Amino acid sequence: MIVMKFGGTSVQDAQAIQRAGAIVKQRLERKPVVVVSAMSKVTDQLLAMAKAAGSGDRKQALKLCRALQERHYNAAGELLGTALFTQFHGDLGADFETLDELLRGIAAVGELTPRTSDNVAAYGEMLSSKIVTAAFSAMGIDAAHVDSRECIVTDSAYTRAAPLFEETNVRLQKRIAPLLRENRVPVMGGFIGANKAGITTTIGRGGSDYSAAIVGAGMEAASIEIWTDVDGMMTTDPNQVPGARRIRVISFDEAAELAYFGAKVLHPATVLPAVQKNIPVYVLNSRNPACEGTRISARAPKCRNPFKAIAVKKRVTIVDVAAPRMQLAHGFLSSIFAAFDRHKIAVDVVSTSEVSVSLTMDSSDSIPALAADLAKLADVKYEGRKAIVCLVGENLRETPGIAARVFAELTDVKIRMISQGASEINLTFVIEEDAVPQVVQRLHQTFFSDLDSEVFA
Repeated sequence: MIVMKFGGTSVQDAQAIQRAGAIVKQRLERKPVVVVSAMSKVTDQLLAMAKAAGSGDRKQALKLCRALQERHYNAAGELLGTALFTQFHGDLGADFETLDELLRGIAAVGELTPRTSDNVAAYGEMLSSKIVTAAFSAMGIDAAHVDSRECIVTDSAYTRAAPLFEETNVRLQKRIAPLLRENRVPVMGGFIGANKAGITTTIGRGGSDYSAAIVGAGMEAASIEIWTDVDGMMTTDPNQVPGARRIRVISFDEAAELAYFGAKVLHPATVLPAVQKNIPVYVLNSRNPACEGTRISARAPKCRNPFKAIAVKKRVTIVDVAAPRMQLAHGFLSSIFAAFDRHKIAVDVVSTSEVSVSLTMDSSDSIPALAADLAKLADVKYEGRKAIVCLVGENLRETPGIAARVFAELTDVKIRMISQGASEINLTFVIEEDAVPQVVQRLHQTFFSDLDSEVFA
């Protein structure tokens, strides 16, 4: 069997869902399990209405809810036709009535908790999976809707719940395997699960990719297909460099590094369950299904190019912590990271000297509070409007002088931090955000002008 995950843009409207159905039809012999995201931008809208309700603005929350209801009704009506939509209308209407009541309750209490936020956010995938199931059935596919909350068991860390794999695998086998034996196509929403008490949870933004990998690993899938709106993973962002090329094949390690440092095609956690079970992952384009996309596997073929891709992460802030009075003091670094942990801020790049530490983080409203906390330990400065540039490739391990080649291209660029060695397959540095276009274009021209045809398209 295979797992086919369709992202938000691949189920964003009736036309997109029909395209997805046509793709699934071509793979029926491979016994697909379909995982879908919410329709494009729906999760943002759900969180916006939850926030409005939490601030007491019931009118705005309900207005957003009605707009969302109309969008889903329109898509379902176009897909199903009058007779089938009449049958399906009641089920969809009941879900929106429940959502409406939930928003009214949040507004009455005037507080939005993480648990309640998950409850609201889950509606995107719940609704899209029901519409997709009905649409597939109308197209002649024997589809069966599966509520992901019956299969994906998580802890209770609302908004970023972690899956409990042992329990999840048992439930997947119990719920999904019988449907596959009957040659039916299970359709389930990504991103959502439930804790052991049955309370709705979500596994973080972008988590539908992760859901697909969890299902794939639990069902021992032959492959996992991530269907999106681009032809695969690219050598860099084609919006920055029009000459960016598609990567035919890439290793799990390389893909994870790229995903973490800004390549938006794939969620960083996606590859983890697949790595453990050695399941290949394919990134494919639902608008161009004839394209072979990108294959992500445990081992990629040797490549004569030193790098596979350049990723960029913008809106980064550098935090400098200098403590001349605490040179080599035991516990100094742990105290710094404890402060980041208290404010729930992730660190991307770290550089240390004898008396100071520099770290990068996503720019956010939490920075002043973090700086005030760190000021109890040392002198603190922070600078925003920075970007992380990350060059990734397994050949980096075996290519002497590669850092010199990279920085020889950037002699006129102000480089704030450099990191190499924590991972053997990436070279990372921090620059001013407004320098990103010229830096990426120059590096791409230098390292991707002559490509290995086995690895790049």
